[in-house]
Amino acid sequence: MQPALQPTLYESLEALPEGVTGEILNGQLHTHPRPSGAHVNVGSVLGGELFGPFHKGSGGLGGWWIFDEPELHFVRNVEVAVPDLAGWRRERMPYLPEDQRFEVVPDWICEILSPSTASRDREIKMPLYAHYEVQYIWLIDPAKRMLEAYRLDAGTWIEVGRFADADQVTAPPFEAVSLDLEIFWPPQRPVWA
Repeated sequence: MQPALQPTLYESLEALPEGVTGEILNGQLHTHPRPSGAHVNVGSVLGGELFGPFHKGSGGLGGWWIFDEPELHFVRNVEVAVPDLAGWRRERMPYLPEDQRFEVVPDWICEILSPSTASRDREIKMPLYAHYEVQYIWLIDPAKRMLEAYRLDAGTWIEVGRFADADQVTAPPFEAVSLDLEIFWPPQRPVWA
């Protein structure tokens, strides 16, 4: 009798149930449930704000692909990350992949922090993104109503801006437009005395 073959990490990732997102980071499978309403709201608003000027080209900018939750394959089926949003300059990735695997390293990534993912985003994914030379990363914390923007410099993340509450955000690589941070935050429930 032959021993049963163990599934590869990627086969385990592909077998995850609906509603569970998986990533292979530093040789380990990490999973997390679908995000909260505040998380989804921030991602949707940011994607909408960037889509018109950068993805679609409204206002004469253009030149970018902006996607929600792309499956990034830094090393095919070995190092797989799923950021909340990612962007590629079209000159670097003129065509989309034919399947779900994005193998061109993004120019920009946005991670939306939640209590269950914040330490992974900061301690595992940020160094991974630096290793593969993603040039910009934004971290957004809906609970703190804050956006942190970083750029890569010689393999190290350098903070280029920290914005909160109702600030106007002008941060690379999208500094050609000013984003009103206040629209990112859903209304807070009233506290009744």
